[in-house]
Amino acid sequence: MNASSLVQKVWNFCHTLRDDGVGYGDYLEQLTYLLFLKLAHEYSEPPYNRNTHIPKSCDWTTLRSRTGEPLEAHYLNVLHKLGQEPGMLGAIFFKAQNKIQDPAKLARLVQMIDAERWISLDTDTKGDLYEGLLQKNAEDTKSGAGQYFTPRALIEAMVACVQPAPMKTIADPACGTGGFFLGAYNWLNRAGTNLNRRQKEFLRDQTFHGNEIVPGTRRMCLMNLFLHNIGELDGEPLVERTDALIADPGRRYDYVLANPPFGKKSSMTITNEDGEEDRDALTYQRQDFWETTSNKQLNFLQHIVTILKDTGQAAVVLPDNVLFEGGAGERIRRKLLETCDVHTLLRLPTGIFYAQGVKANVLFFDARPKDGRVHTKGVWIYDLRTNMHFTLKTRQLKLADLQDFIECYRPDNRHERTESERFRYFTHEALVARDKASLDIFWLKDDSLDKLDDLPPPDVLQQEIIEHLEAALQSFRDVAAGLAR
Repeated sequence: MNASSLVQKVWNFCHTLRDDGVGYGDYLEQLTYLLFLKLAHEYSEPPYNRNTHIPKSCDWTTLRSRTGEPLEAHYLNVLHKLGQEPGMLGAIFFKAQNKIQDPAKLARLVQMIDAERWISLDTDTKGDLYEGLLQKNAEDTKSGAGQYFTPRALIEAMVACVQPAPMKTIADPACGTGGFFLGAYNWLNRAGTNLNRRQKEFLRDQTFHGNEIVPGTRRMCLMNLFLHNIGELDGEPLVERTDALIADPGRRYDYVLANPPFGKKSSMTITNEDGEEDRDALTYQRQDFWETTSNKQLNFLQHIVTILKDTGQAAVVLPDNVLFEGGAGERIRRKLLETCDVHTLLRLPTGIFYAQGVKANVLFFDARPKDGRVHTKGVWIYDLRTNMHFTLKTRQLKLADLQDFIECYRPDNRHERTESERFRYFTHEALVARDKASLDIFWLKDDSLDKLDDLPPPDVLQQEIIEHLEAALQSFRDVAAGLAR
């Protein structure tokens, strides 16, 4: 069976399960468990003969030899046992549950996976299949999975600007399903350089370091990486199931590529060591932070500054409020402009994220030694928002839409940039003299304000109205949460 036929086969079965009320997320989890066990079985056979550390009572052969209720009972037992194993095994199967209640459908899924020799498929085919499922899951707005999915075109553009080098470490403190890791991996493995054996091993085992507190999302991230040949079957997971903001991890990284979770206040779901989830209002008390605040984007920004090496580089997706908020926000911006080289800001268009009502940006900055000097000379701002209209269905953001920004960025030598209609330079002196040192800057004329006969298409207008309403609702929620405390 060729790759496209296999993808269609997997999709078709997903639709069958949806008729029984099994959503994309639940289907993806079951596929993750079973695919992992099948791949481990294939690795345990010749010519690989690897020790996968999966107990014989839980391996793939014990599943494919059963049907009906015995299969369902054994599958539950397998999930429970493997969730208690150390390393990658325990991480993939942590708190695993069977969401397919019909034993016949479970047996069909086992048979479908058993019919293929997955190890013989190239990495692109396996990876594209899983990435496709992740994207479909993100599109299912009811599941809320979209908050863990960054548009892949945006990731590609960010990586193309940063151009990570071999034998360097890359961190993402809120890595979701692993999109930034895969973007960097693809750049290093194919687009950027020809790697030698040592560099390939480092890329597979030591380059990436992440955090993801939601167990199901972390599971999908680890599987996503594994299917792209990142990480080892019998190794330690590359993604920790801990809240990155709790403490300084001590380790420093060469690059941070991240899209921290949206939402203004740190009233977030915490997963404790027993796998139980608690929701609480968080204010992180960290001596390495410039300011104590409950705004989690500001906390993530401070955390990213902490974990960068003195020569480290960051590209971070941040909402508009980080650019203009007063109080702690202003003080953090001023410290960031002083202690780091904040050199580029990309103002993103609306309608590109699955989480609606989001107005976001990408901030590029380099860490610098803490020597008391002001390290930001000025910030180049690219406006991709004014008069740009995108939707998730009819006008999706493509890499081609970001090509002009990449060319303006000048990844080869960003000190030889020139201004253009959408790309302007603002000196450090001009920025810190602005009210609250606000980086919320636009200069292009919004055509929609005086050209009523040249309005965007109805679906774009509808999307923009929804986004404005969602943003207003989120503001009311933040106020209500503050009053409740």
